[in-house]
Amino acid sequence: MKLTILGGGGFRVPLVYGALLADHAEGRVTEVVLHDLDDRRLRAVSRVLAEQAEGVPDAPSVSATTDLDEALRGAAFVFSAIRVGGLQGRAEDERIALAAGVLGQETVGAGGIAYGLRTVPVAVDIARRVARLAPDAWVINFTNPAGLVTEAMARHLGDRVIGICDSPVGLGRRIARVLGADPRQAFVDYVGLNHLGWVRALRVAGRDELPRLLGDPALLGSFEEGRLFGADWLRSLGAIPNEYLHYYYFNRETVRAYQRAERTRGAFLRDQQARFYAEAADPGVSALRAWDRTRAEREATYMAENRESAGAGEREEEDLSGGYEKVALALMRAIARDERATLILNVRNRSTLRVLDADAVIEVPCLVDAGGAHPLATDPLPGHATGLVCAVKDVERRVLSAAESGSRATAVQAFALHPLVDSVNIARRLVDEYAAAHPGLGYLK
Repeated sequence: MKLTILGGGGFRVPLVYGALLADHAEGRVTEVVLHDLDDRRLRAVSRVLAEQAEGVPDAPSVSATTDLDEALRGAAFVFSAIRVGGLQGRAEDERIALAAGVLGQETVGAGGIAYGLRTVPVAVDIARRVARLAPDAWVINFTNPAGLVTEAMARHLGDRVIGICDSPVGLGRRIARVLGADPRQAFVDYVGLNHLGWVRALRVAGRDELPRLLGDPALLGSFEEGRLFGADWLRSLGAIPNEYLHYYYFNRETVRAYQRAERTRGAFLRDQQARFYAEAADPGVSALRAWDRTRAEREATYMAENRESAGAGEREEEDLSGGYEKVALALMRAIARDERATLILNVRNRSTLRVLDADAVIEVPCLVDAGGAHPLATDPLPGHATGLVCAVKDVERRVLSAAESGSRATAVQAFALHPLVDSVNIARRLVDEYAAAHPGLGYLK
């Protein structure tokens, strides 16, 4: 079975390949094709994968190409993890937003809109190519902003594109761990949009254990989200928010922390990964050891500004191991082998959340089988969450419309109507400065 990874020169590809190496069951992936526009990055990642495969019997073969059509032909699964504009583009997104006094994070607020505007046209082109060259393939999208990009691709691929994110999985795992439950035996009642969702219950053997957590200040203070949001706020919500909601609930504090930082997250990763790729090009250096060192530093500094502004301290050791590759592998297994699984995924709403239309991509628990991912029924969101979800979904729709029409006015609307921008004048400034910084936004007129 052939798996094609778009963005195959990306830093996190070895996580996916490492998960594949542990799968020896019938119907597993036997061929991996890496596609990237940067041949140098492809060679570096290919070296890491070759070291990973040493001594592993029946390791999936690996090839690399810069030809997109060649990469797609014959694929059973396509894993999309592209980064349009690279990390330099992310650094520019953050710099421009922070200079205007608003958040520049790559999936939330102004930075997420800028990233979406330049990514959607590329993602749509990929979706059209998949439909033509690999019509039976399933596309697993991890490209950010994951919900927005998945919705753009779904307009051409329907339910054969599914978005994944490790954030809800990590949140559910932490809650279960604090409560002394086995995460594999717990059902996480999570609902929202990508990077905008809430855990409302955690059921073990049919019993909701979340009230026990919310009623115990010591337990609430013992894990990352409890320290990040504070026990009082979590109790008042009656739910545990995704970590990215810290940007909404504590926006002013987070923006100040990011403005004070020596470098933005994008600039840090840009410089860090430049060192890794240079090191991995040296034939006398172990590319795998260089990658391991770099990954450990990357994970330890994740959302550092948020934790600093909240006084949340360092990340727990258990949270430094990633997780999206495990979600991707579980999703592929469930579809390819008809192994029923329940996973939190980004899929079309259908009738799950009545406040949104059927085609809106949401992030909810899904039953996965050979027919794809089927969202499970869920209770309505409370008013405050409904307001945020509807506002942000409307912004996503305006980004999609601007990318399709090339309308600058629609792009301004997307920025101005986002809860974390809320200024028409700042929105106009952002559109002008992003268009000047990113050649890929030249289509906005």
